[in-house]
Amino acid sequence: MNKLLATLVAGFFAAGAFAQAPAAAPAAAAAAPAAAVATAKTEAKDAKAALKADAKADAKAEKKSATKTEKKAAQAAAKADASVVKAEAKVDAKVAQPK
Repeated sequence: MNKLLATLVAGFFAAGAFAQAPAAAPAAAAAAPAAAVATAKTEAKDAKAALKADAKADAKAEKKSATKTEKKAAQAAAKADASVVKAEAKVDAKVAQPK
């Protein structure tokens, strides 16, 4: 029984010493944030490039839409002018008819 208790006590001391020992991971932990920073920078650059491309595409689509709208407005104005000219021609024809 004494040997068993001695082994258990020695095991507890060893576990305590192991738990209190500084880990060798701080060097690796220091390298990990540097890698995370590099990854974050790369992701930020990619996001910025994607945002820039989206803005460019949106501007192009807006310009195309504006051009299309202007074209439709010009066609509507031309159609209205044509109908006004046609109506004036009818009025002139009626006025010019002899009674």
